[in-house]
Amino acid sequence: MPEGDYSGLMLTDPPTGQDSASKPRRVLVVDDEYGPRESIAYTLATSFSVETADRAAEALKKIKDQDYHVVVLDIRMPEMDGIKALEELRKIDPHVSVIILTGYGMLSTAQQAMVGGANQYMRKPPDVAELIDAVRHQAEAAQLRRHQAKMASDAIALHGALKKEIESNQPQIWQARASVELVHDLNNPLTVVIGYSALMVEEAQKLAELDPELGRRMADYSVIVGKAAEYCHHLSENWRTASKKTSEFTLVDIVAVAFEVKQVIFFGSPIIQIIGSAEAWIKASKYELMRVFQNVLKNSIEAGATRVTTEFSSKGGKVLVTVTDNGPGMDEDRVHRVMHGGFTSKENGTGLGLSICRHLIGAHGGEFFIESEPGVGTTIRLVFPGSFKK
Repeated sequence: MPEGDYSGLMLTDPPTGQDSASKPRRVLVVDDEYGPRESIAYTLATSFSVETADRAAEALKKIKDQDYHVVVLDIRMPEMDGIKALEELRKIDPHVSVIILTGYGMLSTAQQAMVGGANQYMRKPPDVAELIDAVRHQAEAAQLRRHQAKMASDAIALHGALKKEIESNQPQIWQARASVELVHDLNNPLTVVIGYSALMVEEAQKLAELDPELGRRMADYSVIVGKAAEYCHHLSENWRTASKKTSEFTLVDIVAVAFEVKQVIFFGSPIIQIIGSAEAWIKASKYELMRVFQNVLKNSIEAGATRVTTEFSSKGGKVLVTVTDNGPGMDEDRVHRVMHGGFTSKENGTGLGLSICRHLIGAHGGEFFIESEPGVGTTIRLVFPGSFKK
């Protein structure tokens, strides 16, 4: 199709593809040229709910007034070009998908648009089938991003409400406290699920180039998302059946559990070092141990530690776990308060983390100790009854 020729986009019957039972996804076409703008709008009209704008300023006003799934944006326009319009658009809506159209075919222009926040670029005039597929794919990606943002917002709002409730009513009834503990521990793995889901979406867009390395990374992300989701499922199931039965204990390698928490919850952070015994077996609930390591390591990192060392050893039939950080440390009064829960120095904290750990370790027949010194750091010692791998 010659550049500037849009006759191929003027279809006798506009393409279909949108499920009639669902609400059409909203698309905004922005182009100062009447012919290309109306041709693209007509092409997408049956599959999507389409609006148009002939200037960037008009488009920005529309985006302020309502949400769109996809914006198809020409890069060359008077008054405000597509690059500047994209910059302003992202200030209004960070989640909408933006497909940049460039008539130049210049790689540098396309790269500039991608750096500025575009999700995809296409040569102008676009191929009909490619355009429809691109808009459909980008609409789905935008809908997922909005869903993820809402989940994150809801989690923050719930967390704030729970914190206020704790401040006004000190958690002394264990049944009520258990509910707060559940939400507290779900926040971290749910954040991981959301974060890795977003990475998967972005990498999936690049897989169109059939890059084997990106494919491998996509598979790795999927595995981690699956592990985090499995962890969330266990926490919710554990609460649902809490009144009926206790957690089932099996033979568990606690060193392997610590490595899994480092990978799944903390993205393999180099701040966390695991040393000592290569394996250490105890009778335990794997997921309850994950809650312990999640809370202990998270507390150290959020307190400002740049190094957290977890060391495993065995002595006298016991498994010893020592977690040492180089954070700001605590005085004796603060140590006493954090051990009993309800106290936190963090803006969004509940003060339950270490109290949860002490409770869970006690349920495993273990012991929990804290040693801390202001300006030096904190050491947490966990002692479990040892076992032998069969």
